[in-house]
Amino acid sequence: MVRGKTQMRRIENATSRQVTFSKRRNGLLKKAFELSVLCDAEVALIIFSPRGKLYEFASSSMQSTIERYQRHIKDHQISKKPTEEDVQRLKTEAAEMLKKIEFLEVSKRKLLGENLGSCTLEELRQIEQQLERSVSCIRARKNQVFKEQIEKLKEKEKALLAENTKLSEKCGVQPWERSKNSREENLPNEGSSSPVSDVETELFIGPPETRVKGLPPPSRPQR
Repeated sequence: MVRGKTQMRRIENATSRQVTFSKRRNGLLKKAFELSVLCDAEVALIIFSPRGKLYEFASSSMQSTIERYQRHIKDHQISKKPTEEDVQRLKTEAAEMLKKIEFLEVSKRKLLGENLGSCTLEELRQIEQQLERSVSCIRARKNQVFKEQIEKLKEKEKALLAENTKLSEKCGVQPWERSKNSREENLPNEGSSSPVSDVETELFIGPPETRVKGLPPPSRPQR
């Protein structure tokens, strides 16, 4: 059977309270001594009885242990203080960043042509100059991109020409022969009619109306 946890409270009987104090005090002093010996720990124990009587135990020196404790508390407080200062500094930086963000938002709206009613003439001139500088930078970058694309296309053209030359050599056709064949294909055939072939070259003297197609020209009268 598991017993319930007993709630501790002050012993009302003075005699029983004194007896319990003596027993627990001796046990606590014994435990402090064992802890210092077994674990090589620096232990200092101070006990005041209900009547104000002092009981103490120190493994080395009570005064040196107390001074060590005070130094430890002081160092802990000093090491903790920069942390609080860092938090305060971060709060200040965050507030400054919020102000900068608000300023940038207002400047962006002005560059977009919004909320210009409160701007002075000098502020409007500054905004205009800033926009002109921005446009100039954009145009310069655009021209640079155009040049880069043209250079890439030229390099691609060279690569294609080189590849075309290799394929021509592989097929046994010289590039100049291919260009000659292409020019010959563009020339008209001998049997094909052309405006030049329809031109009559025969010499004819006389009025045009006396000429009949398919008949030889009339002979010239003899004198």
